Amino acid sequence: MTGLGGLNPSSTSLTLGLVQQRVPLIGDMADVDATTDRVCRTVREAKAGLGSLDLLVFPEYSLHGLRKSSWARDDVMCDIDGPQVARLREACRESKVWGCFSVMERNPNGAPFNSGIIVDTDGEITLYVRKLHPWTPKEPWEPGDLGVPVCAGPKGSVLSLLICHDGMFPEMAREASYRGANVLLRTAGYKFPLKQSWRITNEANAFQNLAYTASVCLAGHDGNGIPSMGEAMVCDFEGTIIERGDSTPDRVVTVSIEPARADAARREWGVENNIYQLGHRGYTALEGGATDCPYTFMRDLVAGTYRVPWEDDVQIFDGTTEGYGAPRDPASSIDSARGGLRGK
Repeated sequence: MTGLGGLNPSSTSLTLGLVQQRVPLIGDMADVDATTDRVCRTVREAKAGLGSLDLLVFPEYSLHGLRKSSWARDDVMCDIDGPQVARLREACRESKVWGCFSVMERNPNGAPFNSGIIVDTDGEITLYVRKLHPWTPKEPWEPGDLGVPVCAGPKGSVLSLLICHDGMFPEMAREASYRGANVLLRTAGYKFPLKQSWRITNEANAFQNLAYTASVCLAGHDGNGIPSMGEAMVCDFEGTIIERGDSTPDRVVTVSIEPARADAARREWGVENNIYQLGHRGYTALEGGATDCPYTFMRDLVAGTYRVPWEDDVQIFDGTTEGYGAPRDPASSIDSARGGLRGK
């Protein structure tokens, strides 16, 4: 059910608003502040226009845009305890609605983090994550160091946030679900060439984990190559797309979902309850199922020895092809740590 886009939610429905925000043009901190105010205005207007809204989700880069010229400057980065985030939190508190926001976060010890937060109706940050898998070699961000957190959300939801490229890794969605998330939010700045990959990964992440996925991209053209695709999308726990947006900038795509239905499937399904069966292989033949780890890549990753068979033949393994400086050594100083953001 979608409740006619949230117009007719049940008492147990989680009503989402996915904001296909127009890609902003950022030149300085004044532009970041103006865009922050625009996001806050959207929060207030969306909630006023659809009182049943529980959670508004804004895309990745909604404050900072997609131009590299605004990424490589420390003077336009934000802090989680800074004034821009404070205004976002206040907008949620005033409007009594949850919000999911993107923040390019200043990092005094290296390249900035691509971060995301979820804010509740009291204006409190209930989830704070840093993108684990920057979209290399295109993005210069420091890889995240906060893991894959989850938080209790409205209407029985347990929320996680996968930031753009994070959602291309099945391990990310599995980790969030393993920790209890039944609604996987995904925010992105993706452009049209990723349209097919966007769809199939949103569907697969939902079905493989018996979770809802709710995803949204920036929309429109900033004069910098290919336009961003918008393409808000909600999939149910069977991997079926139940609501899908388009490329219209600033459209708010709304839908009502039932987190309890995903919870019930995880408890009651036999066939295709894959997130449970991963750790209980062949339980029909073997009591409790096999609980070993038969996957070489998992064991190697834990041991720090992950290496693909074609490792020596990989041709792009840093950001120099995109004009970034050489990556820093993890033990390097702060000054050299910022070198990866500088051009050649």
